[in-house]
Order: sequence, then C-alpha cells, then structure tokens
Amino acid sequence: MAWLPKDEKFFDLFEQLAKRLSRSAQLLLELFEDPSTLSTTVAAIKEVEHQADELTRTVIERIDRAFVTPLDREDIHLLASRLDEVIDLVDGTARRAQMFHLTEVREPAKRLAGIIVRASRHIEEAVTHIKKQKIVQENSRELKVLEEEGDAVYHQAIGDLFRGNPDPLEVIKWKELYDKLEDTLDQCEDVANALESISIKNS
Repeated sequence: MAWLPKDEKFFDLFEQLAKRLSRSAQLLLELFEDPSTLSTTVAAIKEVEHQADELTRTVIERIDRAFVTPLDREDIHLLASRLDEVIDLVDGTARRAQMFHLTEVREPAKRLAGIIVRASRHIEEAVTHIKKQKIVQENSRELKVLEEEGDAVYHQAIGDLFRGNPDPLEVIKWKELYDKLEDTLDQCEDVANALESISIKNS
C-alpha cells in the first residue's frame, strides 16, 4: 500500500477556531464593561459564532474525506466540538444580556468575563502548540486555576445577589447571567481536558 500523507489542515482549522474563541471572549468582556454597545457587540459575537460553526462543519466534513488523519478521528471531532461549544456559550450569554436589556455594569460579571478572556488565551496557546505536550500541560494547569478563580467569583456574586431585600427580577436576571458565565468557564476546562488527553496520546 502506498504511503498516504496525513491531512495536516486540521491543525490550521483548530487554530482558526481558537482565534474565534479568543475574539468572542474579548467581545463578551467589552459587553459587560460597556452595555451601551449591547446591540452591536451581540451582533459581532453572533458573526464570530457563525464563523466558528462553519469551521466546525469543515472539520467534520474533512474527517469524512481524509484517508489518514494526524489525530484519531474521534479526538478531532471532540476538540472541534468543544471549542465550538465554548463559543456557543459566549453567544448564548450575550443574547441573554440583550434579552434582559442589560444597562448596568456589575463587577462580578466583568471579572468572570475577564477570566474567560484569560482562559481563551491559554486555550489558543495550547491549540497552537498541540504537538508540544509540555506547553499543552502548562496551559491546561493554568486553565484549571482560572476555573477555580471563576468559581470563587461566581459563588461570591450569587451570595451577594440574595443579600438584604433584593429586587426579585434583578436576582433572576443576574443569576442567569452569572450561571451562563460560569458554564462558559467550565466548558473552557473541558477543552483543556480534551487537549491534554490528545497531547498525551500523541506525544
């Protein structure tokens, strides 16, 4: 049987997805820093989400066409899907902010969005160096630390929501937004776990 080259294009597609993740995370932070730009920022995040969907679709189609893949087909599908899921959660958080007609800046939301930005940078770094196990593991460790930092901010924020005699509608609105922000950060850790597993298997 003739030697068949591996389809290395998958690595480029992963990097493009990771860049979209970093971009969507940065836009989300801007939304919580300045809600006056809500509609344009939500639209910009939606555009990035569409681009990520297209990239994910390309990855899946390419898996079906490739004779030889550089990673296990299941791992390629898993990583692309998990990256796309983070971007979907960012988009879902932004759309909820729009549905709730967000006008107020709250520090915990800014902090959580900022942690997501930092997490996205570590994901991008790990994806870019997916063939280098040490770099992937270093970034995975940082992502786990960030997830714990986010948990602490989230729990404090939820506790503060219920302090005193809060407006029930404000509690509902902000609990939903904090939940979505935490879900997004949890999904970043799932990406880290996938990257670490793939890196170990292919080292």
